[in-house]
Amino acid sequence: MDSAALNALCALDGAAIANAIETFDVRLRNEGFVDSSIRCLFPDLPPAAGYAVTARIRCSTPPPVGYQYTDRTDWWQYIVGVPAPRFVVVEDVDERPGLGGFVGELHATVLRALDCVGYATNGSVRDADAVRARVGLPMFASGVAVSHAFAHIVEFGAPVKIGGLRVASSDLLFGDAHGMQSIPPELVERIPAVAAGMMAHERQIIALCRSPQFSIDALTRLVRSSR
Repeated sequence: MDSAALNALCALDGAAIANAIETFDVRLRNEGFVDSSIRCLFPDLPPAAGYAVTARIRCSTPPPVGYQYTDRTDWWQYIVGVPAPRFVVVEDVDERPGLGGFVGELHATVLRALDCVGYATNGSVRDADAVRARVGLPMFASGVAVSHAFAHIVEFGAPVKIGGLRVASSDLLFGDAHGMQSIPPELVERIPAVAAGMMAHERQIIALCRSPQFSIDALTRLVRSSR
């Protein structure tokens, strides 16, 4: 997919994209996005769109031999095997997800160097202020942890699930202040025009509600005209 199509997506916000996807009836309206347990930590950063790289981690117990962070250069090789830009999605499979943070300033900087545009996890992250100020990597997580504890990769490349969203390697993802969602690839080039039409109609409704000509009858007619 060319960068122009992804840039066009990133010119929209997540709510507008979700609204547009609903019109195509390609999935149920309660699917395709993370729930409120996963929040955007830096809502002031620009939106991010990229292809999923996936991993599972644990933080509560020591890793097996050979599973230390510095031993897992194979994880980096997997990342660059997925088309750029890349969106990292990590499932914390501990009984208490979020005990430790897998990604902080150092790891976020490495991910940026590997053309990663976002990071999402059902667990925690570290060094949030530094990541925002010095790395600028959008992060989506359940919270922030002071320690990495025993954070280590269990496996990577397999499908994961965070916040109710199932993500497979190379899925197209979009994240902004509203949260993270998956984008059906066949709709990427059609979403901007549909979103623009829906937003134009919403602006008409807002303008009517603020005008002296407002009435329930006029509002009803205008709302129904979008069908």
